[in-house]
Amino acid sequence: MFNDEENIDLKQELRRYFRYWPWFVIALVISLLGAYFYVRYAPRIYETYSKIKILDESEGLELPTSAFIFKRSNINLENEIEIITSYLIMDRVVRQLNLNTSFYEEGTIQTSQIASLPLVFEQIIKPDSIERTLSYKLECNDKGFQITNLDTEKVFEFNAYSTKQVEHNLPFNLSIDNNIPLNTFRDKVYLIKFNPIKSTALGLKNNIKVEAIGDASDLLKLSIKGESVERSEKIINTLMDVFNKDGIYDRQLVSKRTLNFIDERFVFLAEELDSIEINQEVFKEKNNIVDIATDAELGLQQRSESEAEQFKLQNQLTLSRLLADALKGNAESDLLPANIGIENAGINALISEYNVAVINRDKLENSGGQNNPAVRSAQNQVIDLKANISRSLRTYSNQLEASLKQLENRTQKFAGRVSQIPQQERLFKAIQRQQKIKESLYLLLLQKREEAAINLAITEPSIKVVENALSGTRPISPKPNIIYAAALLGGLLIPFGILYLIFMLDTKLHSKEDVTKVTSKIPVIGEIPNLKKTKNIIFNDPNDRSPLAESFRILSANVDYILPIKDGEKGKVIYCTSTIKGEGKTYISLNLSLALSSMNKKVLLIGADLRNPQIHAHINEDKQKSGLSNYLHDLDYDWKEALISGFHMHPNHHIMLSGSIPPNPAHLLTNGRFKKLIEEAKKEYDYVVVDTAPTILVTDTMLISSLADATVYIARANYTEKNLLKFSKELSESGKLKNMAYVINSVGAGKSYGYGYNYGYNYGYGNPSNA
Repeated sequence: MFNDEENIDLKQELRRYFRYWPWFVIALVISLLGAYFYVRYAPRIYETYSKIKILDESEGLELPTSAFIFKRSNINLENEIEIITSYLIMDRVVRQLNLNTSFYEEGTIQTSQIASLPLVFEQIIKPDSIERTLSYKLECNDKGFQITNLDTEKVFEFNAYSTKQVEHNLPFNLSIDNNIPLNTFRDKVYLIKFNPIKSTALGLKNNIKVEAIGDASDLLKLSIKGESVERSEKIINTLMDVFNKDGIYDRQLVSKRTLNFIDERFVFLAEELDSIEINQEVFKEKNNIVDIATDAELGLQQRSESEAEQFKLQNQLTLSRLLADALKGNAESDLLPANIGIENAGINALISEYNVAVINRDKLENSGGQNNPAVRSAQNQVIDLKANISRSLRTYSNQLEASLKQLENRTQKFAGRVSQIPQQERLFKAIQRQQKIKESLYLLLLQKREEAAINLAITEPSIKVVENALSGTRPISPKPNIIYAAALLGGLLIPFGILYLIFMLDTKLHSKEDVTKVTSKIPVIGEIPNLKKTKNIIFNDPNDRSPLAESFRILSANVDYILPIKDGEKGKVIYCTSTIKGEGKTYISLNLSLALSSMNKKVLLIGADLRNPQIHAHINEDKQKSGLSNYLHDLDYDWKEALISGFHMHPNHHIMLSGSIPPNPAHLLTNGRFKKLIEEAKKEYDYVVVDTAPTILVTDTMLISSLADATVYIARANYTEKNLLKFSKELSESGKLKNMAYVINSVGAGKSYGYGYNYGYNYGYGNPSNA
């Protein structure tokens, strides 16, 4: 766990990304060039729109409602939007404009859609017979037409500018329009595509956008986007016309149903009138009836008044029964005749509400389907209204029959007063009464038929066009400002994102800051720069002023600073170790010892990495030359005999190589001989630098760590894993390594030092005889 809080240094992070500024420049150039070509050659898309007002279908004067008081419309705009965008409406628009046939003009780079060809186009194939997309390429040259079926690659040649003179199986004919110059279409290429009606209608349904203009408005805005302004305006205008006619047709259904009902009743009433007139004629001839007796005039007058009321009731009863019969034989999808003479406002209102409900249900079924909750609700409403009308008619008929019985009793009283009138005369009056009822009903139905015919002829429109289809003068796509801004942003974000991923997935150590994030208590005393070339990597010249030499001088000064001050002791012991191979442990220890020697100090470099020694490779000495392992193994061996002066410009610098590789290095290091060597070397030298083994795989370094005055722990930039720092931190905190300090090697390195440095994990063992 990290005990220190991680603070983000913004300046450092920016500097980290700014190192890769060529990436950003290249990405910006590429993205801006891509944006330029896109803006230059992308198809121009225009928006076409119109505005309509949905008219209220309610008739007559109505009392103010809550919607009127709060200035809200009784129209459900959401339902109207669904109807406008329904497949049924779109199918009609596609068929009316033949939208399943589309035309394109092919340019050098892009292909643009056009409303029509600059030729006389005659489609032969029926729209409903198109089951899949058919594509044809039309090339107009100096000789005539060349048409290619893009599906079969079959080519049709027409030497004249007409296809009617040659037999072919193309689904269309072409010829020139005498009003259009040949230069308009010569040397141009066009594409002709035929699509199925269904897919075209569904595509148009997705492209048409209908929305309300404001929350308190009755206006709807219809819009469509496309390349061809002419084609888009035709679609919008035709859509408004089709929707208007659809609404008119719905309102005409009531009038048509009324006319059909009255025509059916006319046939029945005409037969009854003929039968009554024949019976009247036969009755008069048989009974020789000419006139009513004058002495019964008063009684007849009273009876006439009663009979007039009785006639009125019978008329209403007959109408109610006719309407009841029509209701019983009426399917749920049919409308009922309205205003046929029933003198009952409740029944007339129910009939009007029923007809409106039937029309609303049919509209919802066309746009929503049978299983739509709104459709089911509308169907239940129709059933309920039909049941209410039936109950109301039964109640009204019962009332009429009760009133009629009362009038019949009253008429019988009057009949007693005029008993002198012959029975034949009373029967004749009954026949006349039936004739008058049928004639009155016939005239009433004739009047209602004329009213229904007038309503059918003058049906008002369902919409008011506020604005016909209009198209903007500027395309809505592409928008250069937005595209260039997006390209600029993308040119910056793409390389940033790539670098961010690289940095996020990068687990290597890179700089001093990476060390301090893990532990701020262990100091970093040196940063050795990366060397791009393979020569001059050793501090040979004490007077060298190269960056390499200066970095090691700084390191030697910092090492000297962290060494503890002990009275009576001259020599200081410095361990150089690392976590794994390849981090530059031997390289740092060698150059550090040379840097200390350049300050006129006596320095001894000991190669204590007995498993895989590497110092000999830097001074061109034999790997098997006697050294530390020989001294540790042979009690009679004098360590001073193994000293080497590898650098003539550093007379105070001596090296003790590791010697022959022993089979038991840990045992040799702990037999007491190494401690004796250190104690004796401290008396002879100012500094004893020990190149020890890596710490993560073997315990050699920890076994002798107590002899060190300071431990220089090497980590290599772009090589050492950051999580390995936790291991070295634990070694320091647990006291296994004394007075530890970090040195970052190869700072700024890309891959390697530039010189051969092969230090394996697997430590090999030499011949035991050579130990």
